[in-house]
Amino acid sequence: MKLTLRQLEVFLEVARQQNLSRAAEALVMSQSAASSALKELEQKFNTQLFDRIGKRIQLNDLGQQIRPDAEALLEKARQLEQKLFSKALTGQIRVGATLTIGNYLAVNIVARMMRDKPGTHIDLQVANTANITEKVLNFDLDIGLIEGELHHHDLNVIPWCDDELVAFCAPGHDLEHKTQLTDQDLLSAGWILREAGSGTRQAFDRAMYGILPNLNVVIELQHTEAIKRAVEAGLGIGCLSRITLQDAFKRGSLIPLLIPDRDLSRQFYFIMHRQKYISQGTRELIELCRSWTASP
Repeated sequence: MKLTLRQLEVFLEVARQQNLSRAAEALVMSQSAASSALKELEQKFNTQLFDRIGKRIQLNDLGQQIRPDAEALLEKARQLEQKLFSKALTGQIRVGATLTIGNYLAVNIVARMMRDKPGTHIDLQVANTANITEKVLNFDLDIGLIEGELHHHDLNVIPWCDDELVAFCAPGHDLEHKTQLTDQDLLSAGWILREAGSGTRQAFDRAMYGILPNLNVVIELQHTEAIKRAVEAGLGIGCLSRITLQDAFKRGSLIPLLIPDRDLSRQFYFIMHRQKYISQGTRELIELCRSWTASP
């Protein structure tokens, strides 16, 4: 065989980092060793996999074509290595989750899987939908758990479970005792919302079709808890996933507001690169996610 797994490791890490020195550092090897492995891979097949422009290095068309196969081959090799070590491991899974899912669902799901599958290592990254999508597209994540609607020809977008946004206010707010909110109520209120690029904001904007440009957005914040604190402080009303508000509603520190004429339903999704090899560990994570949210 003309290529080695180490050469594939270097090739894939350079593709991710788009920088030879950072790739070498990630692989815990010298830059010269990484450079030699990459050069030897290209020379053996009398081809070029990267375009080099000054200090920049990026995949060319051929490199893009073989990247998914290299990912799949390396993942298979890791699984074989685990079996040879006779350990019942699911392996390493790189998971990305949007903020609502990451903070209110994924942490518990990941903890359960690592407890049930000793030796499994899960790298969980939490960010907004746009960031998670970018990382999945760049093969930096094996799977993304997102709350935003998404269409991309390189991604498999798989429905997971239903969710619902709920508008809410602080006790004592002018809207607290209204049976249901009208469009005029929505326009007169000051809103504390998630930032653009988040799945929550995408669903809210869609629900406010027709009046969105005229809404009074007082503050945009990245974090759910910050929005809840701002609303509790009387700075305006908010709209977040019901799963993030259940405890506050039970305590009475926040009050749900009914908007019957607006569709605030949405779905959570799994996203994976169409050309990414799906490991057994990723499949087991998906099954656990489904069973977790299906539980009463």
